[in-house]
Amino acid sequence: MIFLVDASVYVFRAWHSMLPDMRDRDGNPVHAVFGFARFLGDLIERVRPSHIAVAFDQRRASSYRNRIYPAYKANRERAPADLVLQFERCRELCRHLGLAVFVDPEYEADDIIGTLAKLMREQGVRSAFITRDKDLAQLMRDGDLFWDFGAREQFGYHDIERHFGVAPERFADYLALTGDEVDNIPGVPGVGHRTAASLMKAFGSLDEVYGDLARVARLNLRGAGTLGARLTEHRDSVYLARQLTRIACDLRLGVEPLGLKRRVPDMPALSGLYDQLGFGPFLRRQGERLAQLPA
Repeated sequence: MIFLVDASVYVFRAWHSMLPDMRDRDGNPVHAVFGFARFLGDLIERVRPSHIAVAFDQRRASSYRNRIYPAYKANRERAPADLVLQFERCRELCRHLGLAVFVDPEYEADDIIGTLAKLMREQGVRSAFITRDKDLAQLMRDGDLFWDFGAREQFGYHDIERHFGVAPERFADYLALTGDEVDNIPGVPGVGHRTAASLMKAFGSLDEVYGDLARVARLNLRGAGTLGARLTEHRDSVYLARQLTRIACDLRLGVEPLGLKRRVPDMPALSGLYDQLGFGPFLRRQGERLAQLPA
């Protein structure tokens, strides 16, 4: 199994949850780096993965999704300068820990993770998606794992529909119907999660819904009589939304499966980074333990 880490989720979690009083030699906050380092170390010690990759998001402005829909994520504030710097340090940390690190100016971490999952699936290797982002549920296939590390619950393929109300293969279509406030993606007015999930169960895909809109009125749904008209009115925006919600799995990352094997940490480089960041013995001892694990 390969462990695919949605890094930005956990950097943000550390940035919000830890006190920003940790400073490097230059006085810059480093609390998010510390929290992320601890998360990664705990993950590796617990699962001892043979293959692992860490994917980061890049600037939104250069994303292909912003080119097709400029309002995509426009509701989010820009990351403060100290957080941007901490992201750079987190990528450096991953490299010193011997992990494959990916970031792309046009594609998001989700797309990188989707591409890597597809690559490894072709080799017969299942994926563990380390994230708390529901969007990645669409990548799940039988034998995969969806896990917000640190949380109690882990979800297998068959758990996704029970938990989210829709099967993984239909997730992008489902989000196109409901919209996604977090990413500033509009949905069909009046179509909430329950209605969208019911449509996906009844039809199986967005294309099937629009291929038989007359059948929508016969469904046992509140407002079914007018739902077909609303779907017709918002057809173009729904298909645009699906371009935004669907994870791309065909990036040219230039990596082979062997390049995703966990390597032994570079302890001198890691120690030097910790010196610069002002970290104490806790993470150093953990790094030494990681260096003793079979790669």
